[in-house]
Amino acid sequence: MPIHPVPGRRRFIAHAAAFGALSVLPSVPVLAAPCGDAGSRSWIPSDAFLAELPRIMQAFAVPGVGIAVVEDGAVAWSRGFGVANALTGAPIDARTVFENASLSKPMFAYLVMQLADRGLIDLDRPLVRYRRPEYLGDHPWLALITARDVLRHSTGLPDWRKSPATEKLVPKVKPGTRINYSGEAFFWLQLVVETITGQSLDDSMQAHLFAPANLRDSSYAWNADLAARSVHGQRAHDRLDEGVPPQVLREQWSAAQQVAPRWGKLLSAWKYEDAERALPEVMALAPPGLVMWPGDILANAAASLRSTVQDYAAFLSLMMTRPQRASWEITEASRLAMLTPQITVPGRWTEKGLGWNMEQTRDGPMFYHSGSNSGIFKNFAIGDAPRRRGIVVMTNGGSGSFVHQRVVRAATGYDLLSYDL
Repeated sequence: MPIHPVPGRRRFIAHAAAFGALSVLPSVPVLAAPCGDAGSRSWIPSDAFLAELPRIMQAFAVPGVGIAVVEDGAVAWSRGFGVANALTGAPIDARTVFENASLSKPMFAYLVMQLADRGLIDLDRPLVRYRRPEYLGDHPWLALITARDVLRHSTGLPDWRKSPATEKLVPKVKPGTRINYSGEAFFWLQLVVETITGQSLDDSMQAHLFAPANLRDSSYAWNADLAARSVHGQRAHDRLDEGVPPQVLREQWSAAQQVAPRWGKLLSAWKYEDAERALPEVMALAPPGLVMWPGDILANAAASLRSTVQDYAAFLSLMMTRPQRASWEITEASRLAMLTPQITVPGRWTEKGLGWNMEQTRDGPMFYHSGSNSGIFKNFAIGDAPRRRGIVVMTNGGSGSFVHQRVVRAATGYDLLSYDL
């Protein structure tokens, strides 16, 4: 579904009371990062930096931040700062659910690799042999696109169509020849996974990853509990007295949620055909222009994941080097494939693995991804698999990328990796 930007308004600097609150999530005590190079020091932010973080948040008008750190292959530390809702003052706490935005993609990629390990999907078989959605156009290049192309962003498809209700989806360039970041490609692969498993996206994620990994606060869908615990966002140029700006996914889900109970089928169980059937009724309930096609009211592999920072850090830990893996986890070969460059494009400063970006640093390869929804929710996650460590930073402010850049720089010593897609 398109993650529509919303027009900005005047920049503001919020009151310190709105952004300075700190909530401690379950964690080990805060440790100062030891001296030394970035390859050996801890990634838990120092006391000195954490003391400065509320001021940084205030300067960039970011209401809330959640941070979680993986050390030695496990979640070792987490902390929340500020508020989940700038209007009510509800603090970030251990149960706060963030809008992950494009951090949704690596977690979905993990599910695809689980299915590949079980022989249920071939990464190099054209997607049209599994499922050809009716919204695809008539173009010979569509028959070349594979799951590997989707996960490494080489499908040639656009990120999102501007008018999905009327515009057919076709590649811009020949698949496998260029990097074209594409949410549309992930959504198509999601429909392929629906066909293979017979389940909705969220049901598949719950069965294969969330339940076995004990990610109890993660979902690609929506319900009353998630609504109550999810952050509200604030754009960089909004004033607090002008109210909370439109939250695209939240408002679309809210309209669909009015239909789901009458059907006796939770939104988390909806597949594409359910969204198609519900579309006319939801469009009648929603504000004009909010819901345009079935993808607007369906869980979305590219963008609709919500989780706590602790859950996402626990997922990061699955990518780390370790001697033994549970039977439900991806194989070692698949883990390495996700963290190995999959396409060579001259002139690029970063590489694409399967679901992750890859970057060679002075201390070795790092995997990472950023996320941005509605110009409001800005997130970043990075991992060092050989050293079994990682950090995830999630925010609910339009200038959140300026905050997560500073967190990542202070914690890891790396700068260029933390950017905004």
